Amino acid sequence: RFESLRRTCCPSELDFVRSLSRCKKWGAQGGKSNVFFAKTLDDRFIIKQVTKTELESFVKFGPAYFKYLSESINTRSPTCLAKILGIYQVSSKHLKGGKESKMDMLVMENLLFRRNVTRLYDLKGSSRSRYNPDTSGSNKVLLDQNLIEAMPTSPIFVGSKAKRLLERAVWNDTSFLALIDVMDYSLLVGVDEEKHELILGIIDFMRQYTWDKHLETWVKTAGILGGQNTSPTVISPQQYKKRFRKAMTAYFLMVPDQWSPPTIVPSGSQTDLCEENNNSTQSGLLQQ
Repeated sequence: RFESLRRTCCPSELDFVRSLSRCKKWGAQGGKSNVFFAKTLDDRFIIKQVTKTELESFVKFGPAYFKYLSESINTRSPTCLAKILGIYQVSSKHLKGGKESKMDMLVMENLLFRRNVTRLYDLKGSSRSRYNPDTSGSNKVLLDQNLIEAMPTSPIFVGSKAKRLLERAVWNDTSFLALIDVMDYSLLVGVDEEKHELILGIIDFMRQYTWDKHLETWVKTAGILGGQNTSPTVISPQQYKKRFRKAMTAYFLMVPDQWSPPTIVPSGSQTDLCEENNNSTQSGLLQQ
């Protein structure tokens, strides 16, 4: 199934193997410190360590994942799921003592391949603990509160067509992820100011809503251990989906695709017509 997916996404299997044969450890900012990250030297793929829980989750929802991606590609239905192109177990034997260690890893596409990204956001649709005070350095991963803080001076504008496409992709993907009981995913957003483009992808969708997450939610909402009246950090996949959709709609501001040339002043009737068209476009968006 992975091979079939790679045939759709990769130039060739040989190129894929060549890329993976040359990797370097990568200190991914914003990632968990105890998780191993690597990147291929040609910048095409990212390798990330998979925990036992994540691997067990993927084994369960894997068939649904392949089916969803296959249908999305074949029907050209909008999706922004970052593609996982393989999961492998790497074994290594230490020279001293001969002790063997094993690590499960996933290979995913690098969304920022050949991109000149000036701003990079990891968005979950939550404001709790979602602020990075250190914004210096290139490719520094910013969070939800950083985006909200920057909106008055540096908002992210998209055209009406792009906004509809983004909302449809997020709607499709979050419906699928809620269906397979997955939550805590993020939308990675890169701003390429040189090409005036946004690079988007939903990442970190490997873990399902297991019994320990249910327990943590129950403890927070029931008020045990002093957690009452505080918004739970862990919510159900259905709640997470709704919050995520609402936030992504608010984070990206829509502007009209067409502007009247500044030298032409529209007459009263033309102005009314423009307003009517804008209103009908907005109502169409709301219906979708």
